[in-house]
Amino acid sequence: MDKPQEPAPPLPGLPHGRFEGRLEFAELVRRSFALAAEEGWREIIVCDANFEDWPLGERSVAQSLHDWAATGRKLTMLAQNYDEVVRRHARFVSWRRTWSHIIECRSSGSVSASDLPSAFWSPVWVFERMDLVRSTGVAGPEAARRLALRERLAEKLQRSSPAFAATTLGI
Repeated sequence: MDKPQEPAPPLPGLPHGRFEGRLEFAELVRRSFALAAEEGWREIIVCDANFEDWPLGERSVAQSLHDWAATGRKLTMLAQNYDEVVRRHARFVSWRRTWSHIIECRSSGSVSASDLPSAFWSPVWVFERMDLVRSTGVAGPEAARRLALRERLAEKLQRSSPAFAATTLGI
């Protein structure tokens, strides 16, 4: 007889349940990348219309991404456009150039910004902002939550195209 599945235990340092506010959201992004580096998560997908209020350019996030980066790892980004990433997150742009072989940046193309989730997905834990204005959302390690978000992101990625080249060639 099969045992009933027990809920996944919360990951140390990451919330389970609701989060609220820009400061809490920014800290959630920082802690997510730090734990990804610490635990060696092999794949991460992040999605947002433009990543303008993600702390990607902060020294601590850049260090976490550097610590996370290794052979066999993959970061996929999906955005409507990357103008704000270039404008606001210089450290991230530099890291992206160095590690372009493990990061894939995609544009949602005709999908409107309001149809893109603002989310972080990993094989063990996810978060999603439901209200961008108030920066409220939910986070957790539950398999059903991870699977549902992964399927929605896969659908958006399927309709996306390459974007945000690591380098530009001039003639």
